[in-house]
Amino acid sequence: MMRHDIEEVLARSERLQDRTEIEQAIDRMAGQIRKDLHGQFPVFLTLMHGGLFFAARLGLSLNMDAEFDYLHATRYRGETTGSGLAWLHRPAAVLEGRTVLLVDDILDEGHTLKAVRDWCEDQGAARVKIAVMAIKQHDRCVPGLEADYSGFSVPDRYVFGYGMDINEHGRNLPGIYALI
Repeated sequence: MMRHDIEEVLARSERLQDRTEIEQAIDRMAGQIRKDLHGQFPVFLTLMHGGLFFAARLGLSLNMDAEFDYLHATRYRGETTGSGLAWLHRPAAVLEGRTVLLVDDILDEGHTLKAVRDWCEDQGAARVKIAVMAIKQHDRCVPGLEADYSGFSVPDRYVFGYGMDINEHGRNLPGIYALI
C-alpha cells in the first residue's frame, strides 16, 4: 500500500474517536491504574507494534514509577487475519513476584493477549493486569480473558489508527477509524 492508498482507505472509513477523545480516555485509565497499583513498582510491558503509541501516552500519564519493557508477539505478520503466535522478542525484565501491566492497542479475540498473559504467569508474575485502548464488540473473545482497563468499545469492523494498522499502514493516524 502506498501513501496515497491510505487516503483512499480513509475515504472508505469512519472516524470513531479523535485524538482528544483518545487522550482523555488514556488519562482516565492512567488514574485508575495509578490508584490500583499505588505503592507498587510494576512491570509496564508494551506489546509491539500496535501498543506503541497507546503505551507511550499511557506511560507518560501514569505519574508513577514502573519498569518499562516490551515484547513482540504476533499472529498477523502484516495480514488482516491471525495465525499461530510468533515470538519476535521476549522482555528482559524479571517478572517473578511482580505485578505486570500488559499494554496493547486492542482486545479483539484475545488469542495473542491470552498467550502473553499465560507466558507472564509461567514466568512467575504475581498478577497480570491488562490495559487496552479499545475492545472490539463481538462474542468471539477467548473465554476468561478481559481487560482490566480500557478506553473505548469499537464496532466489529476493521479498525486502524493510533497504533493499529491496516496492512502495516496508518498506525500514526491521530484517531481511530473503522472501515465502512
